Amino acid sequence: MNIWTAIGLTVVGCYLAKLGGLLVPAGVLERPLVQRMAALLPVALLAALTAQQTFGDGRQLVLDARAVGLGAAALALVLRAPFLVVVGAGVLVTAGVRALA
Repeated sequence: MNIWTAIGLTVVGCYLAKLGGLLVPAGVLERPLVQRMAALLPVALLAALTAQQTFGDGRQLVLDARAVGLGAAALALVLRAPFLVVVGAGVLVTAGVRALA
C-alpha cells in the first residue's frame, strides 16, 4: 500500500464516520446515557492523550521534565489561573527543569 492509498482510505473513512453521525436518529441522541457519554468521552480521551504524551516515550514509562510541567499546570488550574497562565506555567517549568538537568 502506498501513501496515496492510505490517504484515500483515510478520507473515505472520515467521510463515512461523519455521515454515520448525521444519520443517527434524534431519539437515540436524546437518551440520557448517550448525552452523558458525549459529555464525558472527550474529557477521557484528552486525559489519556495527555498521560500518554507526558509519561511515555513510545516504549516505556518515563518521569522527566514533562511531568513536572504538567504538575505546575495542574497547580495553576487548581488556583483558577487563566488558560494562558496555565499553559505558560507548564511551558516555563518544563523548560526550567530541562535547563537544569
